[in-house]
Amino acid sequence: MNLFFREEGEGFPLVIVHGLYGSSDNWLTVGKKISARFKVYMIDQRNHGRSPNSEEHSYEALKNDLADFFDQHKIDKAIVMGHSMGGKTAMCFAADYPEHIEKLIIVDIAPKNYFLLNDESQYFLHKNIMQAMLEIDFSRMESRKEVENYLLQKIDSTQIVQFLLKNVHRKKETHHFEWRLNVQVLYDHLDEIISGVNEKWFDDRLPIFNYPVLFVKGANSNYILPEDYKSINRIYPEATIREIPNAGHWLHAEQPELFMETVLEFVK
Repeated sequence: MNLFFREEGEGFPLVIVHGLYGSSDNWLTVGKKISARFKVYMIDQRNHGRSPNSEEHSYEALKNDLADFFDQHKIDKAIVMGHSMGGKTAMCFAADYPEHIEKLIIVDIAPKNYFLLNDESQYFLHKNIMQAMLEIDFSRMESRKEVENYLLQKIDSTQIVQFLLKNVHRKKETHHFEWRLNVQVLYDHLDEIISGVNEKWFDDRLPIFNYPVLFVKGANSNYILPEDYKSINRIYPEATIREIPNAGHWLHAEQPELFMETVLEFVK
């Protein structure tokens, strides 16, 4: 699969892998700043942004897409930074292709299974979000404000709705709005997306010392909890864990300067 990507700067390669509902667009500000010191590639993962859609959406497929991207662009070694779903992709890729990893940066996601079936779980949160996205009738929407108002009736988070709206664009042929996401496929594969890290990725590789690893978490986010530090240190005994104050899951957007300082300190 030929992934859409954006490229900034010159120098040693740094590849950024976005999260669920995201795209390379969300990382342009960070990418442009980092590009003063690195050649930055910001990819759109399959079924997101401007990359091709596919009926398959598994971490095996996402890992293979990233491996193909390295081959296509003749990237021998790079710093890889992944956020949320992209962090899971990055961990999976690094486990199978350690020779391609100079350093690994995992943003607000832990190497654990998030598939917990209760009302507070990530699974039900994203299931409700995607149901709202699937149910919207864009043919009846005349403005982005109408789309926003509809989503706010279904999703109890202004921040999430604003993030989702970045994926709404007008189709040239019909002039109707549509998602720049393959929502149905993402919904159909939600179990896989949320469960994420499979311990088998690491079974015959533990502990991992092949490359330095940084985990960056938002202080207000519940994606990496104190009890997760044990599993992080079991898999990556020399991992560094940094917390960004006054930031949630989208810490690179909420506290961009602190996030940049943390990342650049690690990659210098």
